[in-house]
Amino acid sequence: MSKKIKQMEMDMLKGTFNGVRDLVVMRVQGLNAQLENNMRLSLRKKNIRLLVVKNTLARKVFGEMGLNAGDVWSGPTLVAWGSSSLADLSKEVEAEFKKTGDKNKDKFTFKNAVSDGQTVSFDQAKKMPTKAEAIGRVVMLALAPASRLISQIRGPAGLVAAQVKSIAEKKEEEPAPAPPPA
Repeated sequence: MSKKIKQMEMDMLKGTFNGVRDLVVMRVQGLNAQLENNMRLSLRKKNIRLLVVKNTLARKVFGEMGLNAGDVWSGPTLVAWGSSSLADLSKEVEAEFKKTGDKNKDKFTFKNAVSDGQTVSFDQAKKMPTKAEAIGRVVMLALAPASRLISQIRGPAGLVAAQVKSIAEKKEEEPAPAPPPA
């Protein structure tokens, strides 16, 4: 491959992966074309893209972009990216490959995942919270001190109110003292 063609390929990779911070790197070898096309179409409906990359070029481009994928650049390499979070991406890709059946089980392996430019194992990527879960957790943590403060303020105030109410009810129940004899 000439230098000009390599540079064109690298420019294409830079353009394709511009702004991508989460991806899954896998090895897929020996799937028939019809099965692979069906997988690509169903993943595309979920906003997930697949691309087979040349290892030497991908290593160089990802290194320049700050995406550390680790030591995955050997053998046929397929990169998946898209979706709203790495957890969603990992789960969707794995589910799609599981649909292919047991006879194709040995034809793909998950090498690694990249989360915000850093390498994580594929199993960790599946366990990470989705974007919505992470936002919910942050909101919950932000609101927790305020809710704790409110409950501590309400607690003693509730006890005082209950005691005042019981005293008021007690006074209503007691009969009025009899008037003194004249």
